[in-house]
Amino acid sequence: MQQLYEELGIDKEVAAFGESILAGLKERFEAIDKNAEYNQLKVIKAMQACHVSEACLLGTTGYGYNDVGRDTLEAVYAKLFGTEDALVRPQITCGTHALALALMSNLRPGDELLSPVGKPYDTLEEVIGIRESKGSLKEYGIRYRQVDLLSNGEFDYEGIRAAVNDSTKLVTIQRSKGYQTRKTLSVERIGKLIAFIKNIKPDIICMVDNCYGEFVEVIEPTDVGADMIVGSLIKNPGGGLAPIGGYIAGKKECVENAAFRLTSPGLGKEVGASLGILKDFYQGLFLAPTVTAAALKGAVFAAACLEKLGFSVVPDSTESRHDIIQAVTFGSKEGVIAFCRGIQAAAPVDSFVVPEPWDMPGYDAPVIMAAGAFVSGSSIELSADGPIKPPYAVYFQGGLTFPHAKFGILKALQSLKNAGVIPSFEK
Repeated sequence: MQQLYEELGIDKEVAAFGESILAGLKERFEAIDKNAEYNQLKVIKAMQACHVSEACLLGTTGYGYNDVGRDTLEAVYAKLFGTEDALVRPQITCGTHALALALMSNLRPGDELLSPVGKPYDTLEEVIGIRESKGSLKEYGIRYRQVDLLSNGEFDYEGIRAAVNDSTKLVTIQRSKGYQTRKTLSVERIGKLIAFIKNIKPDIICMVDNCYGEFVEVIEPTDVGADMIVGSLIKNPGGGLAPIGGYIAGKKECVENAAFRLTSPGLGKEVGASLGILKDFYQGLFLAPTVTAAALKGAVFAAACLEKLGFSVVPDSTESRHDIIQAVTFGSKEGVIAFCRGIQAAAPVDSFVVPEPWDMPGYDAPVIMAAGAFVSGSSIELSADGPIKPPYAVYFQGGLTFPHAKFGILKALQSLKNAGVIPSFEK
């Protein structure tokens, strides 16, 4: 094993450090596996209840009328998440598209959108109109308001109470941290926030950006009162097999609104060919709980390694996990770049490519991304990224198998050592 690691560029010091960290994670990994088993049974139960058949794995073309596989898959998602309906489509191009679709279809001119958890993820700023962009909610006369978290990371309940008004139509709650170093929100905390908001105004639509959170816990936001949850199929629920797609699950009216916006008024969910990729959607969902568990183990391993070396990590290696993302603050662009280059060098695809920061669409600073993936941009696969701006934090996620996630972290540690960011691995 050590010889193979050395052939792959991991020296003995880095490998030994990794093994010493891994030895103390047995109980954490056992707990992750237990959750994965529970969620695996949930997926199987939903598939069986909806009578998934071999015919469901086939696809349609053209208009996609009477696509039994597509319709059954949406019934599976609704059953799995305990919702009235679901929209699961390859025509939803990414997580940002899914969120924009959910917002634009359920808000009207004069309505107000509220974020009670601070600034949303960078790519949503142009959707909302925080940064000017064509077609934004702001252009359509939809106002936006946010209430920042308190300095201790808790919800500003009084601020939220003051912000809710007669025009507040929809509340968006981002479960994951995005490009911030705050804690990810647990489903339990999300439930308490929703209950508080509904107590103020019962008819508010509470939408949760569920990206990176699916199958991390044994409950989902729709189990604690969310009217809609939104996510990407090239993250957790696609299991690494879905080549594209997104989902919206929730109340029937909310999902219908989204369907009419995705296709056309009068058409809604009736059209939208599945184009032969349904098997990947079904099989990816089937694998999702165990793939998510592998990614979680990689995140815990990364946290344990880097906090031991003195870096600030969120969450730390002992905290409960509510998404698959691991944030590490290096305090320098050299650290962010070296880490991402190590992750890229561990990839099965494009391992020879050297990532560089660049001005990506939707971001306000250069971003470096490492993702040598079978599905382009798939962040359930081993990947890392971060904006090149203070506090110079990197966000690591994914790993379809734990051995690959482990190798990726070791490769990142080796890259940090080679770049002089980590001078010593002495414990």
